Amino acid sequence: MEQSTINTTHVKKINRKPIRLLSLSHKIHKWLALLIGAQFIIWSITGAYMVFFDIDYIHGDSLIINHQNKIQPEHLTYSSKALFRQYPQAENLSVGLLIDREVYRFNVNSQKYIVDATNGDLLSPLNKNKALALAKHAYSGRGELISAELITADPPFELSARHLPAWRINFDDFGSPALYISANSGKIVTKRHEFWRLFDWMFRLHVMDYDDGENVSNWLLFIFALLAIFATCSGLVLSYYKAIKPIIRQRKKAIKSSKYIGENNTLSMDDKS
Repeated sequence: MEQSTINTTHVKKINRKPIRLLSLSHKIHKWLALLIGAQFIIWSITGAYMVFFDIDYIHGDSLIINHQNKIQPEHLTYSSKALFRQYPQAENLSVGLLIDREVYRFNVNSQKYIVDATNGDLLSPLNKNKALALAKHAYSGRGELISAELITADPPFELSARHLPAWRINFDDFGSPALYISANSGKIVTKRHEFWRLFDWMFRLHVMDYDDGENVSNWLLFIFALLAIFATCSGLVLSYYKAIKPIIRQRKKAIKSSKYIGENNTLSMDDKS
């Protein structure tokens, strides 16, 4: 009698463990789902948007024509020696093109300059007409120019302050594209359109950095990712007890019943014999 009581108590203790684990997992999963459920939806929507669009299109690479014009050495009639005599503190000297004109680009105390390589004329900072000509030359779309703005301070979020002063050239085209041209170097420093702007906000929401989107290792993201792992683990436990374990039980019952039927059939055959 004592042995039977001990065995029954032992069985009850064993049976309580799965029940406690199931109850605990249910509570954890429920409250975590309520806490981070909205962020799960945000991660899904923003992730789908960022995967759907080609990153080269988002960067605006398709807005620019990659001209393959070559520098003509015979046009460099203003020598580099003459340039250094005129600008003795010039650094990072390079030769390039400004539309179809050979130019020198260099820095003097972090200030960028453009000089005509044929006669030494200073071309920077670019005026509005030259900025418009550069934008038309580089733009690959069919939209018309609608505005040009020289930005010298307080740039919009889509333009880094290190590129100032810069011209913003807006086009009347799909996605409201805009080209930003450095007034000092004459180079296109960035390209933007509405899909990039929306992508930027999607990225900020995805990494939970609501400032500038550059800190992808912030603590808020880490905490929510950790909570998401706990929610996933508790969900796996619930899936096992609610879905997988009943299937296993049904299969075991089916196997036992088939064995029982087989044994009965064997006994019946023996009785007949």
